[in-house]
Amino acid sequence: MKRFDRLKDIQRLDPERDFLEIYRITATYEFPWDITRALELALYRTYAVPSIGRLLAETAELTDRSQKRYDDTALLLDTVVEHGFDSEPGRTAIRRINRMHHSFDIGNDDMRYVLCTFVVTPKRWLDAYGWRRLSDHELRACAAYYRTLGTHMGIRGLPQTYEDFERTLDAYEEANFGWDEGARSVSDATLELMASWYPRPLAPLVRGASLALLDDSLLRAFRYERPSAAARSLTRGALRLRARAVRLLPPRTEPHYARQNPEIKGYPDGYEVAALGTFPTPGLGGCPVGHLRRPDDRAR
Repeated sequence: MKRFDRLKDIQRLDPERDFLEIYRITATYEFPWDITRALELALYRTYAVPSIGRLLAETAELTDRSQKRYDDTALLLDTVVEHGFDSEPGRTAIRRINRMHHSFDIGNDDMRYVLCTFVVTPKRWLDAYGWRRLSDHELRACAAYYRTLGTHMGIRGLPQTYEDFERTLDAYEEANFGWDEGARSVSDATLELMASWYPRPLAPLVRGASLALLDDSLLRAFRYERPSAAARSLTRGALRLRARAVRLLPPRTEPHYARQNPEIKGYPDGYEVAALGTFPTPGLGGCPVGHLRRPDDRAR
């Protein structure tokens, strides 16, 4: 198999009918590392909307149980990608996501915005740092995939095309990004979590590199100092060099799912999808994804 053969396979599929297959190929064969980083950034962006960042701070899931929150979010979303919407694991994952979110008074506009970040941020990341850009087929399939996820989550007024998702995201951020003290604490905790994945002496470097990847709108919302031009150039240049190297590699022969990522640290003995996340009492706390772990969890 040659480097662009999977893209040729994708272009033979129908992005409206075969969106799950296309998205799975894109996310697990073509860009598993990049999609992981982009979805991390997508969720991070949402903190800059005060209504979202404030709720996350109040539940303390991302400040007190950052690793668990990260693990459960990634695993629930990954389950749907791996098994599909109509599978038992996929239905269980969506049921868990819905039950957690329905325990809180989260507005439809905020839910729709979060969904938009999952569509738009990976495209923009790959435009800047991918070994190739997404094709039109992949963008259409990505929009269809998240439209379907949004439908299963009961989100109203869903964008229909990638361009709709992008316009919705940009307008919402322009209207809603702003300062919130709780959101800043969630942001700081997330940066600390990312730094914890590397040897301790590298923590300041990882934090600096993470800040160098943020656009000015995020930096202003969280009131971070703007990184130097040199820091931004070095960080972004390193990612572009990585992309050139990846482009020269042979294509991946096995899919790589988020559950295989080294950043997932909370389930060394496996997990059950039905036990992921929190089991909150409405109005009493426990965030969209969180803290419960059962000792008899086993990998699916």
